Amino acid sequence: GWTLFDKLYIYKGIVYVVSDHPETLPDVSTMYSKGIEIKEGKEAEDSRLPTSDDIQIISTKQAKTLFGTGAQIIDGVTFFINDPQQYITHYYHWSAELWFGLWRTYSSLDRHITINGTTSLPPPRRLMFNRIDAQHWRDYASMNQWVIRASFPSLTMEFVDDWRDHIDLDVPFVFERVLLADRSSSMISYNYQRYQRSAAAAFGLPGNAYWWMPIRNNVVKAAGLDADVGGGTTGNPVITYISRQEWGRRMLIPEHHERLVAELFKLRDEFGWEVNVVSMDKLSRKEQIQLAARTTVMMGVHGNGLTALLWMNPTPRSTVIEFFFPGGFAHDYEYTTRALGMTHYGFWNSESFTSPGVPLPAYVEGFQGNAIPIDGEAVARLVRDRLSLTMEDDD
Repeated sequence: GWTLFDKLYIYKGIVYVVSDHPETLPDVSTMYSKGIEIKEGKEAEDSRLPTSDDIQIISTKQAKTLFGTGAQIIDGVTFFINDPQQYITHYYHWSAELWFGLWRTYSSLDRHITINGTTSLPPPRRLMFNRIDAQHWRDYASMNQWVIRASFPSLTMEFVDDWRDHIDLDVPFVFERVLLADRSSSMISYNYQRYQRSAAAAFGLPGNAYWWMPIRNNVVKAAGLDADVGGGTTGNPVITYISRQEWGRRMLIPEHHERLVAELFKLRDEFGWEVNVVSMDKLSRKEQIQLAARTTVMMGVHGNGLTALLWMNPTPRSTVIEFFFPGGFAHDYEYTTRALGMTHYGFWNSESFTSPGVPLPAYVEGFQGNAIPIDGEAVARLVRDRLSLTMEDDD
């Protein structure tokens, strides 16, 4: 589902991989699909598999016959996304899966990215979507465009009409370098089967601990903060509780929410730690990024607001605490947290768990409901332990 190519060809809407050693290449189904909506079941899975009308592996001799004198060069680095709208118009799936997987794959070419985000990799020049139009990539919270424009201000975007232009010209094109992303193909991977996250497939590639910092730092700087904000382990920690109590779905029992807030404020009063209780939809996009970048411990009920963890600065005490209805679990934010080198804890009321002792994914009755219990005292105790332990280590 995440494949880097030098010299990938497209002609009349078909993707061509040119190689005289096809036995060394993975099966095309692991690279490309029909790019249609993803549904469950064997029949639906089979319907997404590519045919020769979608992608082909051909020899150099065949390429010369097919392409004639040559191909038009699409220079620089292209991120080519063969996905339908289905998961595109959602902040988490865009930023923590698509953008996450694209950059994790591309960053595997530079194993020396520094903590301040310095990389030898040239920025991508374009995003190419061959299944969606220009009106259907933004999310309801308007975060997708913030992330893209802040990550790479010069990046251009092409959509299905541009793809059709390439087809209608009836000439071959060749990408100088291209990263081909395909959600359906990623679902075949072992890591997807383990974590149900399309980006997880990319983590089998080489990399280093600071792989995400070029993106994170660019986004944070675009929000008006220094990239090193939230770093270190000796500054005053910032605790952010992202509340869903006015959202109407997946909310805490009201009395439990109030108790949690009271317990967090006790930590503020006792230790002088900064405590924020926020509804992300009440903040501007810039305010959301700024708060997340400064946050040491982020918590909340499973939900889109926790996508903000992407902009935290990973340190030994950086922690994400996620509340589930007892018996329920999903890897979304747990996997993303660990992929960034931070610590994640899940809570079932007063019971907490962390990797490697996480439960199997389960969407139990009550998972999406408005009566999720949480023991505020147990949460506050964990926060105190996480922050105090780090302070003792500093001593």
